[in-house]
Amino acid sequence: MSSYLISGASRGLGLELVRQLSLLPSSQVSSVFAITRGPSDQLNKLISSQSDSSRITNVVIQDLTSAQDVAAGVSEVEKHLAGKGLDVVVNNAGAMTFTNGKVWDMPGEDLAEIFRTNVVTAQVLTAGCVDLLKRGIAKKIVNISTTLGSMTQVHKYSWASNYSYKISKAAMNMLTAQYAIGLGQEGFTTISVTPGWLKTDMGSAQADLDVEVGVAAVVDIILKSTVEQNGKFLNIKVDGWENAEGPNQYDGAEVPW
Repeated sequence: MSSYLISGASRGLGLELVRQLSLLPSSQVSSVFAITRGPSDQLNKLISSQSDSSRITNVVIQDLTSAQDVAAGVSEVEKHLAGKGLDVVVNNAGAMTFTNGKVWDMPGEDLAEIFRTNVVTAQVLTAGCVDLLKRGIAKKIVNISTTLGSMTQVHKYSWASNYSYKISKAAMNMLTAQYAIGLGQEGFTTISVTPGWLKTDMGSAQADLDVEVGVAAVVDIILKSTVEQNGKFLNIKVDGWENAEGPNQYDGAEVPW
């Protein structure tokens, strides 16, 4: 049985992760801690629909960049775990903006805000959970990233003007690498995962995949990931998309940094 903590769980990819994990047998998933900044009607509806609503716990952390707020939230998680460790942290909280123009038209304030939301939150939350993770069995840290953050593939997505998002996700990938080095010898598996272009509020209706499809592939990666993949950047696998035309292919392969 594994316990999961997922940030950005009020909607979209995070909410669907909570839903799909909660549907797995208790022998695989014992509890899911859904982190939100405040009350979420969608999450509350999901919890109330469960035959065992105790498997999902909504933990409100108003500011994921605040070590104090995170410590209070982690303390609540620790109480629910009743002496057991935490197994998996999924850093999913994120935001994306577009710049009307070239990269030099991007306001510094925009870059700073997106960096805080996409990178600083992952650092503060992960750091706050390390002690609990060390007491867990799975010892997994999963950072939700994107191929748009790949330095190798930068020309592939040069048409997209979401510069602050790309930059922040490249930084998150480096954060993954640093945690992989720092905790690898203690049996941790720290990975970046690209969930594909999903039909969420962030991804838009023009995206490639329904959120259920992309999240199912992410869950598959999380469940199957091993210490041999520590420090890797992994792509989801979706049948029929391995050699798709256009910029995105979902082949289950390792993504170049």
